[in-house]
Amino acid sequence: MGGLPLVFVPGLMCDHTVWDPLLPHMPAQHACRVVDHGDADSLVQMAVQLLQHAPPKFLLAGHSMGARVVLEVLRLAPERIGGVALLDTGYLPKLSGPAGEEEISKRFRLLQIAQAKGVRVMADEWVQGMVHPDRLNDHELIERILVMFERKSVDIFAKQIHALIHRLNATDVLASIHVPTLILCGQQDTWSPPAQHEAMHQLALHGALEIIADAGHMAPMEKPHEVAAAMSRWLARCA
Repeated sequence: MGGLPLVFVPGLMCDHTVWDPLLPHMPAQHACRVVDHGDADSLVQMAVQLLQHAPPKFLLAGHSMGARVVLEVLRLAPERIGGVALLDTGYLPKLSGPAGEEEISKRFRLLQIAQAKGVRVMADEWVQGMVHPDRLNDHELIERILVMFERKSVDIFAKQIHALIHRLNATDVLASIHVPTLILCGQQDTWSPPAQHEAMHQLALHGALEIIADAGHMAPMEKPHEVAAAMSRWLARCA
């Protein structure tokens, strides 16, 4: 399986920019590509779109919402996947009760900012909790994130929020994975913390857990060399 194509799946309001720092470190034989979710408003729809345009068999790496899409691809067509990498993500549905309402409130508050003041203003607030605190003064990194978000519309933001709020429980999918699996997150990821990934690791029998020091939710952009090294170890297991 070493020569299988590698498909990268971006997260909420993200695109190839998240994966660009890793691509030079990926072996050429994997023919890397990055998908786009278009105007899909459910994780299942995103997964179906991905499968429609993907090779017959391939490797799959997702970040944040993108990793949740990976889990939906596995639910739909596990026989087509030779290995999965799940970065800075989760697997549970929206919680019931106050915790779930708090998540909805946080997401819709950002949507309201985007609607009233524009996507960049929203992204400038969103990013404050999405990178390691020491990187908030890294103007080059922050600008790349803001410009990436600006490429997406408010309408796409609303549809992707809808997709996340209505996400399925993927516990059974994680427990059924039978291919080499990488579970990775930044040590300072406060949105998808290490404890969440440790729980995923317990469910995924073929999983390897990697925690990236001094990185937040945007670990592939914050620590590309370390993340690329972890992915290289995963790809070696997929060979």
